[in-house]
Amino acid sequence: MKNRMTRRTLLSLSAAGAALALTACGGNVGDSTASGEFPSGPVTLTVGQAPGGSTDLISRAAAEGMAESLGVSMPVVNKPGANGALATQEVAALEADGQNLILLNASLITITPLAVSEEEAVSLDDLDVLMGLSQDDYVMVASTDSGVKSLEDIKNSDEKLSFGTTGVGTGSQLAQALLLAQADIAGTTVPFDSGSPALTAVMGNQVQISTIQLGEAKPQIDAGTVTPIVIFSKERNEFLPDVPTAIESGYEVPVSQYRAIAAPKGLDDEAKDTLVASIKDAVGTDSYKSFNEQNMLTPHEISGEEVVTEWNELAAKYKDLTEEHGISLAGK
Repeated sequence: MKNRMTRRTLLSLSAAGAALALTACGGNVGDSTASGEFPSGPVTLTVGQAPGGSTDLISRAAAEGMAESLGVSMPVVNKPGANGALATQEVAALEADGQNLILLNASLITITPLAVSEEEAVSLDDLDVLMGLSQDDYVMVASTDSGVKSLEDIKNSDEKLSFGTTGVGTGSQLAQALLLAQADIAGTTVPFDSGSPALTAVMGNQVQISTIQLGEAKPQIDAGTVTPIVIFSKERNEFLPDVPTAIESGYEVPVSQYRAIAAPKGLDDEAKDTLVASIKDAVGTDSYKSFNEQNMLTPHEISGEEVVTEWNELAAKYKDLTEEHGISLAGK
């Protein structure tokens, strides 16, 4: 805090000197940098995932509206690695001036810690969470060649089925593992490195079942190339209203992907209020609402405080459930 105050004092003195110099020569002193207003320049939104994925697309949709609200550019920078852990840790270590933000996946906080060491886990304690954005649900789908059309078909199958996931330490892996354990279903689990190869594998019947995010699966569901079995949200998804949830089928598997925007810990009230207002402006635009519908995202636009409470509760719940059913997500 001492270094931060010293920096602010130096910036104020520098800005004052610049203003006097510009006044003396008739210059314009109305820019935000000279006045000390926030934001003082471009606000960077870092994403811990590769370009083109759902998290990246969400960040760009939000950044577009936030930039218009803030009146500055908002570049999106992709720094993939470790399910977003590397990028999140890097942003958390920056100065808490509001000029650098991170797009968070809930799975990094709620699920990844179950698959990595305590030293590798990311905590919300190092961040000021500004606001939640949306909910992205996981759906279990079956290949048409398998003939599987329901959970009962899976439970009663005479064949040993194989089950694809989108990777180790993901919501796909957790949701599917919990369901199989609770339903006492045996099978071979096959982790892929993302949703696309997991979907391709089930379409070709290389695996009979896969659990992937709805936005990726829906086009193939609509085309009839895969069959939806169950969805892992707490309530039925509006984009698949006829598909039952795991919960209503009798299994305690409330697993969804959530996103939120956060800043380094220690953000002052003025900057925080300005950023939160810009996020609210962004998600309120017709273009952002249309983006959610096109990508089958359920709005989950809750406060930063509510995000922290919800994600910490989910982390504790998932930990208890994996321990209760003897599930390891570490792939060991």
